Amino acid sequence: MSAPTAPASARPSRPNSRLGTWFDHHVYSLVASVGRMLRKPWATALTIGVMAVAITLPLGLWAALGNVERFTGTVEQSRQISLFLKPQVTVDRARALADQLRGRGDIATLDLRTPEQGMEELRRSSGLGEAISAVDGNPLPSVLIVTPKDDETTLAESLRTLPDVDVVQHDAAWRQRLDQWLRFGVRLAWVLAALLGVGALLVVGNTVRLDIQSRRDEIAVLQQLGATDGFIRRPFLYLGLSYGLVAGLLALALLTAADHALREPLAALAQSYGSQFALHGFDLRDAIAIVIGSGLLGWIGAGLVTGHYLRQTRPTT
Repeated sequence: MSAPTAPASARPSRPNSRLGTWFDHHVYSLVASVGRMLRKPWATALTIGVMAVAITLPLGLWAALGNVERFTGTVEQSRQISLFLKPQVTVDRARALADQLRGRGDIATLDLRTPEQGMEELRRSSGLGEAISAVDGNPLPSVLIVTPKDDETTLAESLRTLPDVDVVQHDAAWRQRLDQWLRFGVRLAWVLAALLGVGALLVVGNTVRLDIQSRRDEIAVLQQLGATDGFIRRPFLYLGLSYGLVAGLLALALLTAADHALREPLAALAQSYGSQFALHGFDLRDAIAIVIGSGLLGWIGAGLVTGHYLRQTRPTT
């Protein structure tokens, strides 16, 4: 007969593994940090609101710049060269010239727009169909739309010398100025992101510092008992992380609200110019990156403040 087993209450408890204890403390720190945020709703709302605004401003500028780039068209479209042929050049001669130019190595694509096609497009886009129909004849010339392969400036100067070409329309200067403005805007967005990111770090750091001051006696006891800096720092790191994650979600909500507020009137304005342009916001991958980045911002701010405090109060041996 086997020996009777001891009741469960009389068995010695098996100590938890080190990994289990580490995991339990992480979970406890996260839950406790969220609880501390909920116990101070107004201070929490103020901190999250300031962080959300600091995150929203550079992100909104980046989104605006991305939509400006889409609105101005693709790079290939902005590099196009329009050759307005002389009025006496017939359509057959224009087709022959187009076939001849397509054989050049410095031209990627070439499209011919006949006077009839130009008149029809003008009638559709201008809203003056009846007035245009009353005009005798067709005063529009044939137009060759050229997309260069390499340097559009050199190609435009070469095409200007063709005997059948009357006017060469090339928007290289306008495109270069636009590119410079866009580069300036991107640099401005980075500068704003850096400055406002520092501001968000300061906001989180000051909030965590106040929380540390309210718990300094508890921290002192833990240090006397031999608790490691990582053990003491962990709840405050999760506090900063929680602030950052919620601020990132609020920033996305603000950007989404701005997108919905501007999308309809901007689409109506673009449609009045014959364009199908519509605002594009952040996709799911961008949204996840924004939330994670703001969470890391809060984590770093809390880590800097807590680390500085622990270095100042570490007991001497």
